[in-house]
Amino acid sequence: MKSRFLVPTVLAAALALCTAAQSPAKPAHGVQVSYLDTAVKPCDDFYEYANGAWLKSAKIPPEYPLWGAAVEVYERNLAIEKAILEEASKNSGAPKGSTVQKVGDFYASGMNEAAIEKAGRAPLASRFEQIGEVKDGRALAAEFARLHLEGCDAGFTFGVGVDDKVSTAYIAQFSQGGLGLPDRDYYTKDDEGSKALRAHYLLHVAKMFELLGDEPAAAKKNAETVMAMETRLAKASMTQVELRDPNAIYHKMTRQELVEAAPGFQWEVFFKDLGLPPSQQTLLVRQPAFFTEFGAMARTVPMEEWRAYLRWNLISSTGSYLSSPFVNERFAFYGKVLSGTQELRPRWKRVQSATDAALGEAVGQLYVAKAFSPEAKAKALDLVKNLQSALREKIRQVDWMTPETKQKAFHKLDVFIVKIGYPDKWRDYSGLEISRGPYVLNVLAARTFESRRNLAKLGKPVDRSEWLMNVQDVNAYYEPTTNEICFPAGILQPPLFDALADDACNYGGIGTVIGHEMTHGFDDQGCQYDAEGNLKNWWTEEDTKAYQARQALVVKQFDGYKVLPDLAINGELTLGENIADLGGLKIAFAAFQKSMEGKPRPAPIDGFTPEQRFFLNYAQAWQTLMRPEFLRMIVNTDPHSPPKYRVIGPLSNLPEFYTAFGCGEKDPMWTATKDRPAIW
Repeated sequence: MKSRFLVPTVLAAALALCTAAQSPAKPAHGVQVSYLDTAVKPCDDFYEYANGAWLKSAKIPPEYPLWGAAVEVYERNLAIEKAILEEASKNSGAPKGSTVQKVGDFYASGMNEAAIEKAGRAPLASRFEQIGEVKDGRALAAEFARLHLEGCDAGFTFGVGVDDKVSTAYIAQFSQGGLGLPDRDYYTKDDEGSKALRAHYLLHVAKMFELLGDEPAAAKKNAETVMAMETRLAKASMTQVELRDPNAIYHKMTRQELVEAAPGFQWEVFFKDLGLPPSQQTLLVRQPAFFTEFGAMARTVPMEEWRAYLRWNLISSTGSYLSSPFVNERFAFYGKVLSGTQELRPRWKRVQSATDAALGEAVGQLYVAKAFSPEAKAKALDLVKNLQSALREKIRQVDWMTPETKQKAFHKLDVFIVKIGYPDKWRDYSGLEISRGPYVLNVLAARTFESRRNLAKLGKPVDRSEWLMNVQDVNAYYEPTTNEICFPAGILQPPLFDALADDACNYGGIGTVIGHEMTHGFDDQGCQYDAEGNLKNWWTEEDTKAYQARQALVVKQFDGYKVLPDLAINGELTLGENIADLGGLKIAFAAFQKSMEGKPRPAPIDGFTPEQRFFLNYAQAWQTLMRPEFLRMIVNTDPHSPPKYRVIGPLSNLPEFYTAFGCGEKDPMWTATKDRPAIW
């Protein structure tokens, strides 16, 4: 449920650039004048004005589906982390069980290319033998439990999370899943592009079966089986827009009620083998109709077909950690066909990503020691406090919210849990054993450890100190069930954020990120959770109607943006992020203005006023080139609008932007007052 500044599938956070100033008058970095296209008027298309020269000259490296300020920041953090991982991997004498030993051995096992190539799929031989022994419903449920413990969402998704309506308790949660393509619509759409993509996918699945040793005819048959089963699951799934309604995906059931709703699957075997405590009799089943269909499939689909589906799920979730034939075939579909990426990333980058996934906080502990200062944390905390004050003032000023609701909004804002840099208590990995043995087995060991760590939360109080993101991530999030905002050390780095940077840079950069996450607490989803994190209506009917009218304007605006000739943004899907972008800009700008009170006004730099530099800095942060295949995928599945529209969309609604650049009613980026979603 958490709202991130960026969707996790995007490779790096395209955030605002801000760097240290050499002197008060002239920063060494900041707004890059060489990126401007002055042939474009700022009030016609501000994204092109701020980034046009860069867009014409930049190239996407073959290993990426996109390029821009985003990936440059990501690359810089990679370089810091690479040095950490290489140093740890060379330390063969690190005490067994220590952070350095586990991180170093994991990375070393992934970098041992000769051993990985020699082993092929042999490390998984016993797992495939187990799948081959699945001949009845009991064995099927047991194998599903094994796969889920190993981090594979076969058939559906299982996890442990905070109960949306009882935010002091954890609950076992079941959600739709089990698909190899990004979303249900990839299976259901009848346009030629979707049909062609499904054909490519079918070939990919068949090739993976061949790599497992199947004859071509058998591989083709098994691939068709997988496609048929995934299509049934997809047709029973809710759409991305439907999933955005938290009440529509909140359904508590007892274990027995789930058995009765989906009687074809031996749930009690699954629960027992998974390790779900008998005391946990109440479950959160997000999409009951989906599980009814899954149960029907468990009852009617032949075991031979289930074995093919299980084999596919195991190899699909582990193929990236095996020998090059598996890696290359996965990349050929998911990289080239689905995302348009031309080349596989270097091995060290892939292993680095896997190490982060397996031992995120262990790596983070080493990262923070090298790359994050107490001064940076203090500066970030000051910015957060200033943004909180600005949002409080905006809430006070709005004319559409009743006094009763304003008081509750003030309380929710005041009790935000703010997480900056790194956690106060690091995660304990003492129960996880890592060796320099087979890479894929280390991956599965780490996944199983994480599954069991989460299962162990059941019956315990909610740990509000836990971080839901690695500290080295270039990202941020808001989590409604704990009412928390989090800004990891990875995002609080030069050139993204610098304790010595001028205010125009920091407020236009990290300030907009902070404001974005804060306003997620009041977007169309976040506003349904109260100050304690419970899914509960705390608005009057009058407030709700006024807010929904403003939301409708946001939906209408973004529905009108065409990113490709045959593809428009889905305003309903992107609503929450679009509201947060607009709110983040509005609040950061107000906080920036407040920061200049009582001080000498900063002189223009490169001919731009502080206000203009605020907006230019924001726009240049989102400079992005994107391959059309990747653009199509994120528009279909991502709750964030593409980068260009995260600039021109919210700025078209900001009078502050109009004033800064002298925009008038005849300019393309001017929005009539009646059409502006003036939320804050």
